[in-house]
Amino acid sequence: MKHALILVDLQNDFVAGGALAVPEGDAVIGVANEQLSKFELVVATQDWHPPGHGSFASQNVGVSVGEVFDLNGLQQVAWPDHCVQGTSGADFVSELNLQGVDHVIQKGTDRQVDSYSGFFDNGRLKETGLCGLLKSQGIDEVSVLGLATDYCVKFTAIDAVELGFKTNLILDGCRGVELKPGDVERAIEEMRQSGVVVR
Repeated sequence: MKHALILVDLQNDFVAGGALAVPEGDAVIGVANEQLSKFELVVATQDWHPPGHGSFASQNVGVSVGEVFDLNGLQQVAWPDHCVQGTSGADFVSELNLQGVDHVIQKGTDRQVDSYSGFFDNGRLKETGLCGLLKSQGIDEVSVLGLATDYCVKFTAIDAVELGFKTNLILDGCRGVELKPGDVERAIEEMRQSGVVVR
């Protein structure tokens, strides 16, 4: 069994002071650094939006941050502008030990569709290359941690199961947005139901 660690979106815009700060988001960085040496392969996903991405509330007249709207036929949460390509907000948090990261997979690069999962865009039209990378390295098990539990972590973990990987969630290495009370608990339960082992 070859086992990979997937670090989800450990970027400046998702921690304190960032454009889309996840409560206690900084707390996961230490957990991530502790885990790095335990895996044969470490992959970090990076939200990498072009300016004016369709998921940004600023691009949609009359739509406020946190509202759900239709983006090219998909239900989309409106977010503040975040993780724009080439900005400091899109950079990995400086405390993250990037020496321990083998590959970076960028997602959310298509202006027309968001990409919560590290594997696919939200319409599942295009792959990011993560699945091919893992399979090419002989990986059959993954552990996932990062930001945010109720969005990018959840979709990444569920897709990993669907793609045939034995999948674990490192719970103390995750924090959620919690737009609505209970969102994080519901996300964890959804992952469990889909076959993710919560550790």
